[in-house]
Amino acid sequence: MTDPVVGLVLEGRYRLEERVARGGMSTVYAATDLRLHRVVAVKVMVEHLARDPAFVDRFTREARAAAMLSHPNVVSVSDQGTDQGLVFLVMELVRGRTLRDLLQARGRLTVGEAFAVLEPVLAGLTAAHRAGIVHRDVKPENVLISTDGQVKVADFGLARAVAGTGHTSHTGGVLIGTVAYLSPEQLERGRSDARSDVYAAGVVLYELLTGHPPYAGDTPLAVAYQHVHHDVPAPSLETPSVPWQVDELVARTTRRDPGARPLDAGAFLAEIDALRRDLGLGRTPVPTGRTTVNPATLRPTNRPTQPRPGSGDPRTEVLEAQRGGGRTAMVPLPPTGAVGGRRPPVHQTAPRPPAARPGVPQHIRRRRARFAITIVLLLAVTIGAIGWWLGSGRWTDVPEVVGQGQQQAIGFLQEADLDPVLADEQFSEDVPAGVVISADPDAGQSAVRGSDVQLVVSKGPERFAVDAGLLGQPADQVQAAIEGLGGDLVVATADTRSDSVAAGGVVAIEPAPGAELRRGDTVTLTVAVGPATADVPDLVGMDPDDARAALEDLDFEVETSTGRSNEVSAGQVMAVSPGGNQPYGATVTLQVSEGPVQVTVPNVVGQSKDAATAALQAAGLTVDVTQFFGDTVLRQTPGAGSVVDPGTSVTILVTFG
Repeated sequence: MTDPVVGLVLEGRYRLEERVARGGMSTVYAATDLRLHRVVAVKVMVEHLARDPAFVDRFTREARAAAMLSHPNVVSVSDQGTDQGLVFLVMELVRGRTLRDLLQARGRLTVGEAFAVLEPVLAGLTAAHRAGIVHRDVKPENVLISTDGQVKVADFGLARAVAGTGHTSHTGGVLIGTVAYLSPEQLERGRSDARSDVYAAGVVLYELLTGHPPYAGDTPLAVAYQHVHHDVPAPSLETPSVPWQVDELVARTTRRDPGARPLDAGAFLAEIDALRRDLGLGRTPVPTGRTTVNPATLRPTNRPTQPRPGSGDPRTEVLEAQRGGGRTAMVPLPPTGAVGGRRPPVHQTAPRPPAARPGVPQHIRRRRARFAITIVLLLAVTIGAIGWWLGSGRWTDVPEVVGQGQQQAIGFLQEADLDPVLADEQFSEDVPAGVVISADPDAGQSAVRGSDVQLVVSKGPERFAVDAGLLGQPADQVQAAIEGLGGDLVVATADTRSDSVAAGGVVAIEPAPGAELRRGDTVTLTVAVGPATADVPDLVGMDPDDARAALEDLDFEVETSTGRSNEVSAGQVMAVSPGGNQPYGATVTLQVSEGPVQVTVPNVVGQSKDAATAALQAAGLTVDVTQFFGDTVLRQTPGAGSVVDPGTSVTILVTFG
């Protein structure tokens, strides 16, 4: 039946052309990017996940994290989105097959071929681990092999997006992953880190060498139980040609105690490189499974082409976590020949039943005797190990990690067989970022091996910065934005006038935007209360008190002076200075009239009556003449040089000269 999704165009860009794969959580389509005219792969999530807003949000975050990975052995992510009810992820399209397809075609690989496949897988995981990203679902289905033999890891972060958190409670939660490859800490406590990916990669190595996963069971929970309570067996028990050094590598990478495994994929890759040199193995091409030779001739006849019954569906499982019971105690062998108290791998040997009839050859009897001695020794060692473990062996001292860098502290704790857990990150004025502030339990205390040590790591000094884009915005919005920084910052305000910022807007911020602020610092907002300038009004002829009030309403400073004017009556404003547009707060002077402009009485003594009269009238004065015989001015009142109002009467005495 035709897939109804084929032919859809997502976000107007990605046209789904054909379905290429289907899994438990998604379906993959080959698609055409109509904008860049290229072929891509589009992974579409199943419908019930797309309807979950929490999943969509987590899926978006994980997709962004995966998109930051740029490595030739990681399937690149270029886009993600939601359209037409579909949640999708856009990736590069790898033409080829999955590692699962290769194993089904080949059954198992040689040591050289297994290393050739696993090394690029670990290289891709190394890049992810150094970027702080954990895959959480490493399995053959998520390893793609192109037709030219390039190996790429896919689906970073998808398991975390579905699970919702980086760890799940063992008292009742949901575990997302493929049970055949989940580490004991994921199954017991729901916790996962780079060492969980190392465990899954070690299980994949076992499967590459044997053709099947290490554990089988009728139900996923039965398989999970074996991961938690049993060590992964040596591949040589299934494939005798596998060297014992490879057995030990599988054992180290699949330890049930995460502290005993390589720290991350990079450490695993380094061990493979060293082992390749020790074994003298040359570089082997990555097997693609595509050859003209009949694959049946390349597959061992005593190995199955499908996973063993009960080994679990290779698709991602959703398991109800185990309830109750707590953590299962593990009994390690004594640390003979081990480094740092970690026991060496134990190879299981299947004993043969004793002969039931007489006449057994002597070499058979000697072999049985050696076997019986071995059993007795193993029992003695086991009893001794149990006693050691129940006594001092299960305890270790917490090393000093306060003041150490986070990665260095993790290394010290793992060397002490303890499980570091990042409990919190806190700001500190004294401890640099990335350095451990405290540990619980404290250094020197005794703790059970494998138990958690809670680390509190410094985020460095706590600083806040105000965005420069807040300048010019309304004061209430700026105050809310500053308080929203979460630093208990105190906001104060001051008023000013501005021609460039509207009333109510923020003109300036002190300290300046971008400056580093400590918790509780005060930020002062200078808020515009109106324009910065105003026009001085025309107040000539007004009462001085009314004129002063009008200027003070405009925030001008007012001063007064006096003068005379022939046009303005005494007691009224005759002039205002300066005029025009002036800044608020400027000083404006009101000049009040004292009356008309006065004149100076000219000197007319000695002049004739007519000449004196003409001179006084020309000065704007009136003339009052007192004459006694004669025609010469003998005296004048007011006298010459007196300043009088225009129209003042000047009396002249005219007599004989």
